[in-house]
Amino acid sequence: MLADKRALGVVLAAIGAFIELYVTQALLPLLTHEFDATATEVSWTVSAATLAVALTAPLSGLAADAIGRKRIIVTAMFGLVVPTMMAGFAHSLGMLVFWRFVQGLLLPPIFAVTVAYVGEEFAGSATAMTGLYVAASGVGGFLSRFLSGLLAQSFGWRAAFWGLAVVTLACASGSALFMPRERRFAKSGGLAPSFRFMAANLRSPRLIATYAVGFGVLFSFVGVFTYINFVLAAPPYSLSTGALGTIFVVYLVGVVATPLTGRLVARLGRSRLVAGAAALWVAGLAMTLAPSIVLILLGLAVCVTCGFLCQSCATSYVAVTAVQGRSSAVGLYVSFYYLGGALGAILPGFAWDLAGWPGCVATTMVAVVLLATFALLFWERDQRAPDPPTAAPEE
Repeated sequence: MLADKRALGVVLAAIGAFIELYVTQALLPLLTHEFDATATEVSWTVSAATLAVALTAPLSGLAADAIGRKRIIVTAMFGLVVPTMMAGFAHSLGMLVFWRFVQGLLLPPIFAVTVAYVGEEFAGSATAMTGLYVAASGVGGFLSRFLSGLLAQSFGWRAAFWGLAVVTLACASGSALFMPRERRFAKSGGLAPSFRFMAANLRSPRLIATYAVGFGVLFSFVGVFTYINFVLAAPPYSLSTGALGTIFVVYLVGVVATPLTGRLVARLGRSRLVAGAAALWVAGLAMTLAPSIVLILLGLAVCVTCGFLCQSCATSYVAVTAVQGRSSAVGLYVSFYYLGGALGAILPGFAWDLAGWPGCVATTMVAVVLLATFALLFWERDQRAPDPPTAAPEE
């Protein structure tokens, strides 16, 4: 599929966005010493970006329904380079959190609109292409933690931001080159119709349930991959910043598995696939409680794989279910998804203060069970059929 230049443009957009979103996760123990702050305080460098995404995602969808896709995606990618560079110059935790928030403001025009682009431009293969998109986001997520950890250990945490700004600039240039202007997009006629479409999408039980699934997915992801750093940085593991970045190689397991989503949906159906993945996800979380770094990493790999499958199912379900205002529907999904991420960096922190890592794991398990419940109760059971051919959407 990557032989298709459109697909390459989508992949670069995903990498360029997600390489910035979680850049501080591997740096959290280092930042606690740099700014003399607690684990919960430095976790705001994660939640600030995800909260900004949650706040602006619906507006990005509305604008894209009225203006178009590629123009917004590419402009936001180039704009993202600026706050990324500025974050490296921050001289206080508050200033770093501020620039992370600005980064988050520019992310929804990239990934929310890209998902809508996929739903429209890849006729008959939206689920498969969404799986590739989610896999590419996993590559970006891995590179974010991996490169930031290595750069911080070798040159300081500021270099992590400056280095990733260069990568983002390269991805933006590639997307501008390879992603063609949309062909199947039909303007909504202005913001007023887009608001009506958004209101209609908020009355759809299936879409609301899908937003709840997305909320639970990122809540669980962020909760686990934020606080596991403090577990592994402490004795008996005492991993360095570079080593903490390296553990995110487990993301590549999810990258390999996610493109299979289309086949699994065709065989099992979306709701059953999400339920099965959630059961395995809970088992993976339980494995991270073992006093063995090998079992912890294996458990994290299971969590990543199951989370990516659930995310791919939910994202493609929005893209093929929303009949009108697809960008605003995806924007709402992204908003709930990253609201879950923002709370996933904060609420498990209280569990961490009360019960340490087992408290974080228990909190995450509850979220995983709830997301599976929403999928089973509200998604249609006949989702084993392949994606229908897509004509120009009725927007």
